[in-house]
Amino acid sequence: MNDKIKTIINGVTSISDKSLGKINKLVEYSNFKKGELITSVGRMNNLEYFMIEGICKSFLNTPEGESVTISFFMSQSIISPSTTRNNQGRSVINIQALTDGVIATIDAEKFEKLMIEDLEIRDFGNAVLRNELMAKVQKEIALASLRGKDRLLLLRKNYPNIENWVPHADIASYLGITSISLSRLRTQS
Repeated sequence: MNDKIKTIINGVTSISDKSLGKINKLVEYSNFKKGELITSVGRMNNLEYFMIEGICKSFLNTPEGESVTISFFMSQSIISPSTTRNNQGRSVINIQALTDGVIATIDAEKFEKLMIEDLEIRDFGNAVLRNELMAKVQKEIALASLRGKDRLLLLRKNYPNIENWVPHADIASYLGITSISLSRLRTQS
């Protein structure tokens, strides 16, 4: 499993085996089932997450009870960093498994200490934060400036084959369109 962490980390920025070893000492692995909540709004959460296998989504519920998908996390990726998901140690978003899978976790405080001690790990952590910010900004720009069809094409580019794995209602919500509109767009392209 440690090779999978190395692949994920080196997909962001290369770090030495020595620095990687420090991270691997803190990693714990666990399985999750489709539909399981990894974290939920208001719950204490002080973990960093690596998606080893499977697919998750982050989402919020509107006051009317509708689920709004914010992000998808595919195999071999990093879930939004703790500092962007939490406020005073409590989750501000829900993260739910859309498939069965495996996740690796690291205590966020221990990881932060590693970032202070190790420049390579600090550079990795900062790169993850930059990537998260860029992804959020790109999504905002797409929602504000692209037609539904173009948002769907961008989704397909960023998440290949996601339509085969994720409920279409979650995809429509992520794209900011109705399920009916998504169905129409899918038949057109």
